[in-house]
Amino acid sequence: MAGGFWSKLFGNSSKEETEKMTNVNLAVIFYSMGGTNVQLSKWAEEGAKEAGANVKLFKVEELAPESVVQGNEIWKATTEATKDIPVVTSADIEWADAIIFSVPTRFGNMPSQMKQFLDTQGGLWASGKTANKVVSAMSSAQNSHGGQEATILSLYTSMMHWGAIIVPPGYTDQSAFSSGGNPYGTSVTVGQDGKMVEDVQAAVKHQAKRTVTVAEWVKKANQ
Repeated sequence: MAGGFWSKLFGNSSKEETEKMTNVNLAVIFYSMGGTNVQLSKWAEEGAKEAGANVKLFKVEELAPESVVQGNEIWKATTEATKDIPVVTSADIEWADAIIFSVPTRFGNMPSQMKQFLDTQGGLWASGKTANKVVSAMSSAQNSHGGQEATILSLYTSMMHWGAIIVPPGYTDQSAFSSGGNPYGTSVTVGQDGKMVEDVQAAVKHQAKRTVTVAEWVKKANQ
C-alpha cells in the first residue's frame, strides 16, 4: 500500500516532524545473555538518535555467579562484548525523559536482573521522580510463543506503578506486520543457531522514534 495511506491511517510522523524531535534524554536499558537484546538496544539507540534524542545505552547488573557466566561460551562472549557499556543507576533513570527496556523472557516474565534493578528504585518512586517517564519495551524468546508479550506486559505493570506513560508501537507502522505483529513492543524469535528469525530492525527503530516523539510532546507540555 502507498505510504500516504499508511500515514493517514496510522498518523506516522513526517520526515520534517521527525527532524524536529530534539532535547529528549533517552535511556535504552537492556539485559542480555546471548546478545539478542544488545542488538535490539543498539537499533533502538540508532533510531532514537535519528529522531534527534540524546541517547545513553545501559545494561543492568549481572546477578549470576561469575563461574556460571564463564562456563557458558555464549554468555561469556556477550559479557565481553558489552564490558564497556555502563551499568544503569538511579541517577540515569532520573536523567532520562524516556526509557526503552529490552529483555529476554524468563518463564513469561522479565529476567531477575532487570526485576532487581526495578525493585531498587523505591527511593526515586517515593520522591515522584519516576512519574511521567515515557517508556516502551522489547523482548525475545527462543520460539514464537515463548512469552515475549507476557514479558513486555510484566515490565509495563511495573511502569504503571511508577506513574510512567507507556508507549507501545501498536500498528502505527508497516514494519509491525513484517516483524511478527506484536503491538505491545517489538519482539523477536531466536533460532537454535542464535540468529533472529524475524526481521525486526525497522520495527525497533520505529518504536524508538515513536517513543522519542511522545516524550517530546510530554516534555514540551511540562515546560
